[in-house]
Order: sequence, then C-alpha cells, then structure tokens
Amino acid sequence: MSGLRVERDGAFAWVTLDRPDVRNAFNAELIAELRRTFTVFATEPPTVLRGVVLSGAGPAFCAGADIEWMRSSIGLTAADNEHDAEAMQSMFDAIDACPAPVVARVQGAALGGGMGLCAVADVVIATADATFGFTETRLGILPAVISTFVLPKIGESHARALFTTGIRFDAERARRIGLVHEVVADEAELDAAVVRVTEALLAAGPDAARASKALVRELRTLDAAQARRHTVRRIAELRASAEGQEGLAAFLERRRPDWDRE
Repeated sequence: MSGLRVERDGAFAWVTLDRPDVRNAFNAELIAELRRTFTVFATEPPTVLRGVVLSGAGPAFCAGADIEWMRSSIGLTAADNEHDAEAMQSMFDAIDACPAPVVARVQGAALGGGMGLCAVADVVIATADATFGFTETRLGILPAVISTFVLPKIGESHARALFTTGIRFDAERARRIGLVHEVVADEAELDAAVVRVTEALLAAGPDAARASKALVRELRTLDAAQARRHTVRRIAELRASAEGQEGLAAFLERRRPDWDRE
C-alpha cells in the first residue's frame, strides 16, 4: 500500500498521508504515489479542481523520512542515492507545479521532507503546538532537495540558521519566517480555518486563482523588464477572458459571479 488516501468533496481534492504508525514518514511508495496523484491533478480543468487540501492522518503531519527506508539506503552507491533524490525532487516539483492552489493542514510535526511539503503548499495553516525543523544535519546529511522550494519561502538568512543547526522550532516562528501563514489553537480550529480557505477559493474565479498562482512561479525566472511585459500581458488576457468579463459584470450588477453560486 502507498499510504496515500485521496478523496473528493465537490471541486476539492483531499490528499491525506495515511501512515500514522510512522508519523506519515516518506518511503519510496509514498513519494511515487504523491507524484502520480499531483501529476493527474495537473490535467484537470479549473472548473473540476478548485483546490487541494494536503494533510496527515494521526498525530503528525509528516515526520520526514521513514526509518526503515533510511536503513535500506545504507551501503547504496552515490548513483543509487541520486536516483532516490531525483524521485523525491520530482514529487515536490509535481506539488509545486499543481495548477490548483494547495492548502497544507499541519498538526503535530513537520520535519525534514515534511518541511518541503509546507514549502510547496500555497497556504499553510498549523496548530500552535506543531513542531518544525530542518533536521537533516542531525543525520549527517543536508536539506538539499527541498532547499530550492524552501529558500523562496523563508529567505537565505533563516535558511542558514535553520539548515545548519537542525533545531526544532514552534509554529509561531514558522509563521514569522513565512513558512506558515496562520497559526490556530487546536485541530478543531485547524479544520475551521481550512474551510475558510476553501470557501475563499470558491469565491475566486477558477481561472484567476490558477493564473495568480502561476504568476508567482513565472516571475521567478524573469528579469525586471520581462516581468513588466509579462504582467501587463497577463492582466490584459484575464480582463478580456469570459471569466474576467463575468467578474466585472457581477461586480457592477452587485451579484455573485456565476462560479460562486454553489
């Protein structure tokens, strides 16, 4: 079994890491299934998939790598280890590139690779007692694969301090450095906060929400002049689109747009 559960609730997909006995730690099967799942999501149109909620079953969100999986890596060649790292990077790439917004529901612990999941999510909500940490250096390795996703979120200064020491820190610090967007008291409030976010996504234009997410990724690789041209072109395209015209008409007519009538 892959240890992944995927359920549908209207236009939302709920993806649950379902290995609570090992605190939802990664192994090869879970990594592959996450990549396949989000690759499929990328093919679904905006009206079918409005967002994805990513969570972990049991007391923890994701505690990094499975101990037994790590034990099996002892004695592997550099080439074998590179293959494993590429598989994990492909998984994070698939989540990061998911056209629909991804909401991470974090409780308990998000460590190692679990931090990577927070970094590739668009909205991260955590309970106040959640624990975070780039704990790889405690194992004599480094958070290399997740670093390309984490650095845009928390910046070089925080990465230097937290990558090297491997210290664990609380949800409030995670919020201050930009890894978490909202901290709530407990899991009941966590569920309520997730509902608020999904309702906000339903109120947003399906194409506009995806285009807004894509814009952030697109601007990463553009210089200032390219960024100016690109942003002008994208807003013009959305304004002229059927969704943009409906949104403007709904605003002027003081009614809900057609995508927000469910």
